[in-house]
Amino acid sequence: MARDMGPVLKKCRSLGIEPSYLGIDKKSKRNFARAGKKVSEYGMQLREKQKAKFVYGVLEKPFRNNFEKAKKLRYGTTGENMMILLELRLDNVMFRLGYGRTRTEARQIVDHKHVLVNGKCVNIPSYQVKPGDVISIKEKAKSMQRYKDILEVTGGRTVPAWLEADHENMTGTVKEVPTREQIDVPVNEVLIVELYSK
Repeated sequence: MARDMGPVLKKCRSLGIEPSYLGIDKKSKRNFARAGKKVSEYGMQLREKQKAKFVYGVLEKPFRNNFEKAKKLRYGTTGENMMILLELRLDNVMFRLGYGRTRTEARQIVDHKHVLVNGKCVNIPSYQVKPGDVISIKEKAKSMQRYKDILEVTGGRTVPAWLEADHENMTGTVKEVPTREQIDVPVNEVLIVELYSK
């Protein structure tokens, strides 16, 4: 599985993202300022695309596929639909429910076959969840120290309104499809649509 293994904080600095969007509590000590550099329109569009790819941990080809899928949906704008599709990925939902300290850890948990969707084991991080889906941690894995540690860190994290988490039983339910307003990722999706429309 291909992954971006570069230094996370450095990437956050260069893209101007707070590490907290990735579930990382660290603060970068250095300020990253592009002094006097004028960014072109293309540069701005490319940066927004890189931001979205980096936050959700998606590489170019699957990201492009999501965009094509979003274009075909009959409701909403392409940009909003694309953000919603990224938000409904199983690894992201695990992170939002608080069953992973970071999106990377949530993806690893899915990869290791610890996750059930409606009682069936799913180990595909990009699996698209739907309203009504019940996501749970396997019975065997629930007793692991790892999950106690995770919930200790994520216990105070707010679960989005479109999800419902039951931390005692380590389950979560997708109540509805999120709206763009409910997605707190600082990305201007309009610029990404413009970039791909060229």
